[in-house]
Amino acid sequence: MAFLILAGTIPKWRRNTMIRDDLNVLESDEKSLITALEWQAEMGADDAVFAEPFDRYAHQAAKTAARTASAAETQTPAPSPPPAPRAAPTADAPLGTAEAVSEGKALAAGCSSLEDLRAALEKFDGCQLKFDAKNLVFGDGNPSADIMVIGEAPGRDEDIQGLPFVGVSGQLLDRMLSYIGLTRETFYITNTVYWRPAGNRTPNDGEFAVCRPFVEKHIELVDPKLLLLVGGRAVTSLAGVTQGITKSRGKWYDVTVGDRTLPAMATFHPAYLLRNGPAKRFAWRDLLALQRRMREEGIGL
Repeated sequence: MAFLILAGTIPKWRRNTMIRDDLNVLESDEKSLITALEWQAEMGADDAVFAEPFDRYAHQAAKTAARTASAAETQTPAPSPPPAPRAAPTADAPLGTAEAVSEGKALAAGCSSLEDLRAALEKFDGCQLKFDAKNLVFGDGNPSADIMVIGEAPGRDEDIQGLPFVGVSGQLLDRMLSYIGLTRETFYITNTVYWRPAGNRTPNDGEFAVCRPFVEKHIELVDPKLLLLVGGRAVTSLAGVTQGITKSRGKWYDVTVGDRTLPAMATFHPAYLLRNGPAKRFAWRDLLALQRRMREEGIGL
């Protein structure tokens, strides 16, 4: 049911009150609308709405495509850069390793003495380690010894002096071997690589592979009866053992050099023993096993 209220039926004072209320509402709505417009402008909605739908994404994409097409028509295409020169082979590159190993085998095969082998290594550039090292670290001790000790790689002191195992770890190894009657007058010592890796890092497989022909020739020229392999990588590279040194130490392995097969004892590197004192007792057991084998072979008697 609808009611129609005639203005004449409303008292004058009431009509004046209603007009003032309406004006207040209109003023309040105007302020709200202005506030809403200001907020939309701050949010980025500052364009009026068209009468028809307008796809601004498509419009912008079309403008971008037009600019790109125009630039392609007016600009001359830049010439292609020349191909980058091929990097020189290094010990870390498979092809470089293969070439260096081949060259190393040829040089080592032509050596008939330790002096020849040293000279060949001096002119050999196939191992990248050479270019960061100060000196070639060849060997030390008695070149006619029956015991040959082979470590992993030269360190800082060895690089400075050009001799293997002359630093703190080398001094420890000398003392250990002296307890079973061996000195540098009765054994010969070298490494599986002949130059110090920068930062005393462990040589990688490529560097071992490149130096291996010289190491094998080194063993052949010294012609020992027994080998002592010092450190896990020495055992891995020469005896082909895949397990770690904690499992391989104290065991005998066969190392084939040319037409000879030599017995080799594996033990901890003295640098490891300096960091892990409790392991020294296991290294002592290894040396006692070496001493027993020496007696069996009639070495040092």
